[in-house]
Amino acid sequence: MSFEYFIGLRYLRAKQKHAFISLITILSIAGVTVGVMALIVVIAVISGFESDLKSRILGGQSHVVLMRYGGTLSDYRRVIKDVEKTPGVEAATPFIYTQIMLRSSSGISGAVLRGVDPESAGRVIKSLERISFKDGSNVSQGQKKKIALPGIILGKELAKNIGVSKGDMVFLISPRGTLSPIGHIPAMRRFMVTGFFESGMYEFDGSFAYINIVDAQKMLHMGDTVTGIEVRVKDIYQAKSISERIVKQLGFPFWTKDWMQMNKNLFSALKLEKTVMFVILTLIVLVAAFNIASTLIMMVMGKKKDIAILKAMGATDKSIRKIFVFKGMVIGTIGTILGMCLGFILCTLLKYYNIIELTGDIYYFTTTLPVKLEMLDVFLIVAATMVVCFFATLYPARQASKFQPVEAIRFG
Repeated sequence: MSFEYFIGLRYLRAKQKHAFISLITILSIAGVTVGVMALIVVIAVISGFESDLKSRILGGQSHVVLMRYGGTLSDYRRVIKDVEKTPGVEAATPFIYTQIMLRSSSGISGAVLRGVDPESAGRVIKSLERISFKDGSNVSQGQKKKIALPGIILGKELAKNIGVSKGDMVFLISPRGTLSPIGHIPAMRRFMVTGFFESGMYEFDGSFAYINIVDAQKMLHMGDTVTGIEVRVKDIYQAKSISERIVKQLGFPFWTKDWMQMNKNLFSALKLEKTVMFVILTLIVLVAAFNIASTLIMMVMGKKKDIAILKAMGATDKSIRKIFVFKGMVIGTIGTILGMCLGFILCTLLKYYNIIELTGDIYYFTTTLPVKLEMLDVFLIVAATMVVCFFATLYPARQASKFQPVEAIRFG
């Protein structure tokens, strides 16, 4: 061990008459510990929210949407085969998208209608894996006979809003109707509720309704065309490059939009919130760094004679700076390690024990505090803390190296 490190370690153990300096050292370590712990826990919770939100959004929508400029797709079966041959694509399915009104005996509500292919929709959108559009049977109130109705799947919240349960009949009203002598008549058709879906996102569960793509084509008078094609990719973070590859392969007039573009505002807000919280909580570490600086300044003032003797014995300015930088970095390192340990422990408790329960009415997608600890975030927190602590040691160390041996011994 070099003498600079040896003396730096000796200075960490203050004598009885310097007990106050020792107390400040302990408080400095505690400040760094609290700052690092708070950073790790808060960033882990924000990452958990982002991850949980991302999984629920992707459970209710595809990774890439392929559409055509100027209208609907007529040769969509051929296009689907070409898309599924693209490297990185897991599955593709056609869809029809429009806005409609739903009316039941209990209420009426606007909704987003999606016509999907029951054979392939579940492979692209996981929340539709168990859906069934099998024709149901219902008893007409006007005629005492059974009639077969096409099935419709409603979002759980949407069904609650219009007051229907499984087996009930609903009227689907579309603005795409027919012209008659009395004017435009909206298209209206009866459907039987054959099931519900729950994605965990209120926006989806409160507005989406799914029917068989064949029924949607008939009702909207679309013939054998679709609105577009939904695509599921193997790696969600490669969705942008895969969508660009699809467009390049198919050429104009096709265009795509990936899940990050469709939810750009939401994830941008989450990223900004994470950055802001990181900056704000770093101020805690900055306050602790001022404590480290004040501890070292007081140490320098009390060690004038020691510094003079060391310089008289041949210690250079660099060696003196090294002693006090080393002491400050030891304080920062101890505080960082303790903060990491406490942060890991607290994150584990929050993750596996229901310590904080969230209100389901406010946080619709989760009732427990989600926690996701990412090693990259931990590394950035530790690195930022050590950099702040290092800069806090520079001024006291520089002042210590300026002492002249003769003046320090004469006036010390």
